[in-house]
Amino acid sequence: MITVTDLSLGFGERTLFKDVNLKFTPGNCYGIIGANGAGKSTFIKILSGETEHDKGEISVSSGERIAVLKQDHFAFEEFTVMETVIMGYPKLYKIQKERETIYAKEDFTEEDGMRASELEADFADLGGWEAESQAGQLLSGLGIDEADHEKPMSELDETKKVRVLLAQALFGNPDILLLDEPTNGLDLESISWLEEFLIDFPNTVIVVSHDRHFLNSVCTHICDIDFGRISMYSGNYDFWYQMSQMLQRQARDQQKKNEEKAKELREFIQRFASNAAKSRQATSRKKVLEKLDLENVVITSRKFPYIAFKPNREIGNNVLRTEKLNYTSEGAELLNDFTVMVNKTDKIAFVGTEHQAKTALFDIISGEAKADSGDYYWGQTTSVAYFPKENSSFFDSDYSITDWLKQYSPDQDDTYIRSFLGRMLFSGDEALKPVNVLSGGEKVRCMLAKMMLSGANVLIFDEPTNHLDLEAITALNKGLEDFPGVILFNSHDHEFVNSVANRIIEIVPGGMIDRMMPFDDYLKDESVKELRSQAYHHTERLSI
Repeated sequence: MITVTDLSLGFGERTLFKDVNLKFTPGNCYGIIGANGAGKSTFIKILSGETEHDKGEISVSSGERIAVLKQDHFAFEEFTVMETVIMGYPKLYKIQKERETIYAKEDFTEEDGMRASELEADFADLGGWEAESQAGQLLSGLGIDEADHEKPMSELDETKKVRVLLAQALFGNPDILLLDEPTNGLDLESISWLEEFLIDFPNTVIVVSHDRHFLNSVCTHICDIDFGRISMYSGNYDFWYQMSQMLQRQARDQQKKNEEKAKELREFIQRFASNAAKSRQATSRKKVLEKLDLENVVITSRKFPYIAFKPNREIGNNVLRTEKLNYTSEGAELLNDFTVMVNKTDKIAFVGTEHQAKTALFDIISGEAKADSGDYYWGQTTSVAYFPKENSSFFDSDYSITDWLKQYSPDQDDTYIRSFLGRMLFSGDEALKPVNVLSGGEKVRCMLAKMMLSGANVLIFDEPTNHLDLEAITALNKGLEDFPGVILFNSHDHEFVNSVANRIIEIVPGGMIDRMMPFDDYLKDESVKELRSQAYHHTERLSI
């Protein structure tokens, strides 16, 4: 168990947390949510002891071990994958290394023998004999092939390193598990495996995530950071959302009642302040007005961008046809005779482990890359806007956000541009920031604004939810659900895919699987499972 008592933390004039009191108990999973900059990651670091706090106390039950998902993906380059995972249980790892050192001695003494005997007992008590087996199961569940288990970390790509570090945090059955964005870099099968692991995990889990489906699947409680407070709610993310909407409505209603009451009091005071007969009543009402709380009816600090895509022209029946597209990159065949017909009502999610193939397809049909062979044809009524996965080339100037967006706007009026940016949460001086210093989330909002101004009736997105907070993901989700045109997209957000797409295309080795159905139905479809098994020849692996 971990208890937070009167926790406070500030940076300069800004108060991040004030008088926070919480208790996290075994058998529960606590989701930490809040707007960007609210302090989610900082709170995790405070609980782990990595960051100091100004006031208050963090107490952990005696003898309990805390495990943390490491954020430095390059901290274990010199170690093997297996060794990196076992290092997640420091006490066991230390015993294991000392044991190995003693047994490696050529001049093994009687004293060494006695020490080795002690170490063997401790090693067995801590589950040392099962350590490699447990670590291997964790790695396999997270999609790390057995062939990689003895490789040095330096040979793994960053996606695999993230998974190894997650296995490290999970290893050895820690008493308290602190996870900051654990689903980043995971495919759907690995996320599902992690969900099942955490659902069955008997100890305490505290997790930060922007994945709504994940939060709904694993969380028993939601801790909402807002205005420096952390409020705990029983239930998953959807329950919290419904509850917060109700509380916000009540707060707005109360604020409206207070404002109406204040107006009545001011009118009475103004009318009768100089009337001797009514002066006592006027004075009494003035005291009521002074006590009336108009400023501190707190609703929320969260801000939702306004995202709406409005096509300038209705799309016709002929949208897109690709014919035998072939594309190879660095010796790897990404597209093989890829042929598809896109219809005017399609909102297609491209899924599967072939991530490079999806990006290659989007680059080709948007004109950013050229196929090795084959062709594609857009209908005459189509206009296309593309959100690429890699957007840094758009922001390599020192233009202000206002001037940057003006390049893509048919209306060059500054007031119009500033108003548009305000809806995307760039208000006041924010709109004057140079684009080459923007954060990942700010760049995504700029790219979405660019697409909104295009008036396109076909939208192509390659992982648009990366770098966005829950509020922006929710706004984009709603905007795409309401969009009357065609959408072709790829995303790692399960809820996003399931709520937007009406057609699923999975690119598999040597071809594709195409189904007109929502994503959750696609995952359950037995014919799809059989086709995928045939395509991959072994264990099913699906990624979105």
